[in-house]
Amino acid sequence: MGEEFVSWKDTYQIWKNEPSLESGLKQELDQLTGNDEQLEDAFYTPLSFGTAGMRGLLGPGINRMNIYTVRQATEGLASFMDTLDQSVKNRGVAISFDSRHHSQEFAHEAARVLGHHGIKSFVFESLRPTPELSFTVRHLKTYAGIMITASHNPKEYNGYKIYGEDGGQMPPKESDLITSYVRKATDLFTIEVADEKQLQDDHTMTIIGDDVDQDYLANVKTVTINPELAKEEGKDMKLVFTPLHGTGQMLGEKALQNAGFTNYEIVAEQAKPDGDFSTVTKPNPEDAAAFDLSIKLGKKIGADVLIATDPDADRLGTAVRQPNGEYQLLTGNQIASILLHYILEAHKQANDLPDNAAAVKSIVSTEFATKIAESYGVTMINVLTGFKYIAQQIEHFEATGEHTYMFGFEESYGYLIKPFAHDKDAIQSLVLLAEVAAYYRHQGKTLYDGLQELFKEYGYFREKTISQLYEGVGGPEKIKALMKKFREEAPSEFAGHQVVTTEDFSTQTRTDANGTTSKLDLPVANVLKYILDDETWIAIRPSGTEPKLKFYVGTNADSLEAANQKLTDFENALNEFSK
Repeated sequence: MGEEFVSWKDTYQIWKNEPSLESGLKQELDQLTGNDEQLEDAFYTPLSFGTAGMRGLLGPGINRMNIYTVRQATEGLASFMDTLDQSVKNRGVAISFDSRHHSQEFAHEAARVLGHHGIKSFVFESLRPTPELSFTVRHLKTYAGIMITASHNPKEYNGYKIYGEDGGQMPPKESDLITSYVRKATDLFTIEVADEKQLQDDHTMTIIGDDVDQDYLANVKTVTINPELAKEEGKDMKLVFTPLHGTGQMLGEKALQNAGFTNYEIVAEQAKPDGDFSTVTKPNPEDAAAFDLSIKLGKKIGADVLIATDPDADRLGTAVRQPNGEYQLLTGNQIASILLHYILEAHKQANDLPDNAAAVKSIVSTEFATKIAESYGVTMINVLTGFKYIAQQIEHFEATGEHTYMFGFEESYGYLIKPFAHDKDAIQSLVLLAEVAAYYRHQGKTLYDGLQELFKEYGYFREKTISQLYEGVGGPEKIKALMKKFREEAPSEFAGHQVVTTEDFSTQTRTDANGTTSKLDLPVANVLKYILDDETWIAIRPSGTEPKLKFYVGTNADSLEAANQKLTDFENALNEFSK
């Protein structure tokens, strides 16, 4: 017999009648009485748990982030760890959290579940960035890590990410096993937890803090390539930094000071952690609105560069001063290309660029960086979306010596310079981007000028990510139907440009216009990518963390205006096909 179907109303009644339901959640549930649309969304399906962990709205329900779904996720991890050798299990789990509502509470709930299983946890005393959690897993040699964060989502969200022993997000094989254990923990109200006193008495929870910070910051110091340049220009160069109410302020400031950048200013209104993100609609460093206060301060002091990190400080955005005194936001692809160019040029000038140097990027990130890498004789390796795949390449390089890692990035404003962390790291990126600004300032230029020089040398590259949101009960089916349409109706052209190659990562096949097929040497993924006759590429994939279908377009031309026009044309063509 198949599994008995339980309606959302039945699940709702279980929660409503549960005597142990936490009082705050009970109050929220009472407030939803009569709102069937919201109740159905909260109870119709369990919160999705996959390779990127889980992320969702805060509140009562199985499709929400709350102490019960956090316990369920941790029970899955703990049950999986129970199957491992005792020596592996004994290494424990590192746990960190950001500034969001309930983040610290969720971190401690996770430690309580682990403690019941006799698994040690190493929990930060207060909020810390995601990259430091990645570093800590490697530094303390724990088996896994947990990060409580919803990245750049609005204040109503929180999330839960699991890291593997290499410091990268848990790879698919282990993640799938953990997911199967998560799904077995069906009764959320009977998951057993240790109390905090028991954790202390049994020494199964250790509070960590400054000692790990110092080791992490010591590694961040190695990110600076030209310390003399950084110190010479850093004492005068004006820089504005905002952590957007998140975790980046403490370590970000210390990292800047250690590198010699002492003439910076913090956006005071956004310096302190704030789960309401009260000065921004969304704490996203790729959004122009997130830079409003930074631009105001930047104009006041005449800053060369403005830098923002997201709440868990793994992603970084920047705005650069133009000749007219206004500030222009750069895209994640542009920031990555500028960073990569500086890394390779600085090492070339120092005569220590390795012969087997390689950079790594996701398949939906810019070819601008590829052109730059190739001009220095450096290999560019493409991987699936998800920084864990970049981490896997680093592990492969270190195991085989095949390549020397120089830089890795994703278009979504995530970069990793030195692999002492195995996830994107905005603290490292903050320091290196400040150094790049110093490099151009030393020549009487700004980062804006530097980008124009790169355009002139390599071509005018432009990219855009288009997200179509499909919320609610019917959202997943709409996304599935659109992916099916793209596969079955197989477009042969976009905006008057012929498709010359189609790559379907779900079948791992590459098909040329004449029908010839070959195998893709990347893992299975629900991604389609089209290469057009003018070197433009278009990729389509469902988001791993949100109910979105994402379209990525990358193009180039002999002028910025022409490249922008092509972007508009391709976006219109995609919207038309998606109707």
